[in-house]
Amino acid sequence: MNVLSADKIEQARANNHAAFIAYLSAGYPDVDFSIDVARAVVEAGADVVEVGFPYSDPTMDGAIIQESGQKALERGVKRADVFRMVEAVADAGAAAVVMSYYNPVFRYGVDNFARDLANAGGAGLIIPDIIPEECGEWIEASDSYGLERVFLVAPTTSDERLKITAKATRGFVYAASRMGVTGLQKEIAPSTASLVERTRAAGARNVCVGIGVSNRDQAYEVGRYADGVIVGSAIIRGLIDNEGDRAGSLRQVRSLTADIASGAHSPKERS
Repeated sequence: MNVLSADKIEQARANNHAAFIAYLSAGYPDVDFSIDVARAVVEAGADVVEVGFPYSDPTMDGAIIQESGQKALERGVKRADVFRMVEAVADAGAAAVVMSYYNPVFRYGVDNFARDLANAGGAGLIIPDIIPEECGEWIEASDSYGLERVFLVAPTTSDERLKITAKATRGFVYAASRMGVTGLQKEIAPSTASLVERTRAAGARNVCVGIGVSNRDQAYEVGRYADGVIVGSAIIRGLIDNEGDRAGSLRQVRSLTADIASGAHSPKERS
């Protein structure tokens, strides 16, 4: 049975805190070690793992995630390796949501991709470069295989577009804290809380915030108002800084994940 991100978010809500979602690039530093890293972040507190499908033209990814994805491609990561990582995450007890640009999904065949993702125990798919009106085939396939579909919103998204996105989404809406690409930032934009509130008002049950969240304090801040906290670049940076030292990489990733997760998992103030 597939572990769904919506279930993990509901569990976190029942415990009065946000869920923690960790992004990893499949195949970095290499395929087998990336699977070890995935298991490590689950052990350290990740409720959901966003499994990045490396792609040659990553329009949403900042420099850190781009570097990890490019090295994974150079080192031979394949589609099947992404599903292996999904399976490992699900076996470890977390929800695995693949983040992929639409081209790799389309080239393989949308139904084929959905089938293999479901068979691996995956929760669903985040596609950052397509809008609901343009992916009827994916919506149909996700319905057929019981998969979640995660769409993105940003501070500039209109209220009308928020309603369309919330209606099409299953699992959680990904709220980008700022316009632009992923990466570290010193503070979370003040407009982020408003974006979460507007997205809920548009009909979304679960709204998770990503892009720029990189430490415990920021995870704590975002976790006060969001249903989930998404962190990627900070974790990938730990792997890049320790490349070639597997033991050191795992120590840093476990420590960083546990620290950020503790911020996301801090109790919310009850209203």
